[in-house]
Amino acid sequence: MKKLTVPLLLIALALLLVAPTAFKSYGLYLLTYWLVFIIATMGLNLTVGYAGQKSLGHAAFFGIGAYTVAILMKAGLSFWIGLPAAALICFVVGLILGFPALRVQTIYLAFATLGFNTAVWLVMRNEEWLTGGTFGINNIARPEFFGISLEGNLAYYYFALATTLVLGFLQWGLLRSPWGKAFTALRDNPIRAESLGIDIRRYTLLSFAFGAVYAGIAGALFASLVQFIEPAPFTVGSSIMMYLMVVLGGPGYFFGPVLGAAVGVVLPEWLRFAQGWYLFVFGAAVVLLMIWLPDGLLSIPDRIKARKQAKQASAARAASAQAAAKGAQA
Repeated sequence: MKKLTVPLLLIALALLLVAPTAFKSYGLYLLTYWLVFIIATMGLNLTVGYAGQKSLGHAAFFGIGAYTVAILMKAGLSFWIGLPAAALICFVVGLILGFPALRVQTIYLAFATLGFNTAVWLVMRNEEWLTGGTFGINNIARPEFFGISLEGNLAYYYFALATTLVLGFLQWGLLRSPWGKAFTALRDNPIRAESLGIDIRRYTLLSFAFGAVYAGIAGALFASLVQFIEPAPFTVGSSIMMYLMVVLGGPGYFFGPVLGAAVGVVLPEWLRFAQGWYLFVFGAAVVLLMIWLPDGLLSIPDRIKARKQAKQASAARAASAQAAAKGAQA
């Protein structure tokens, strides 16, 4: 399986580079939308899948990133100033949100982050002087990159793809660094991690902060993609959907967000043939996946491997018992 990984990744990258040229406007928009949610769920996967924290407030960071870029561009500043500003603000707010995780865990932490998401959403809806309230902010321009306009859907798709790949490589390096090992140790057993000298307070806060940065960057890309934002995409329901994407793809699997975002973004579009029933069909499909694959789609190879090893172990025990019986008879 590992020998096939690199060729499969190269084929997938080639498809992502070439196939979109044959897509029409809406298809390109949908693919870019998928890439945006891959970035957002990469951050949530770091917080939930690798560090083991329960967060239902990720859409708030997504919204903070979107509104930061929109407000700064409305004030006449460049997208390239708004993007790092969105990442920085989300990093600071993520650190602050991490403090409840130092005192409460599991369902209590989930409720705390849910309350945070609700509070941020209320600010977006009610502070019209800043966010435009329910009227939102429109005419959000797409940026230029070294004089190249990203206004077109295909150009913006390649920009989103490049951003996704860069952030993916950064997270890959992070997860293979001592920091990544500390995150997984925090998830598996916090008490043992602390006994090994890992500062669990520090890494708990950083898991929220780094996850928030990814969501903020995704929100910035989202704002320029749709070119109009209002509070609706940043509700608690959106946070739950992002959490679901992580769980469906496979929490703690590096490529989990790719599959999870595809299920959450692309699959509903494919199911629109069911017309008014498509949400029911989508919900039923998700429930069945959770029943059969509670560890996500990327757990399938591990489940197959575990079953194969169990059969081999069972056969070895049977052979050992048979040999012992023959020896006793002799």
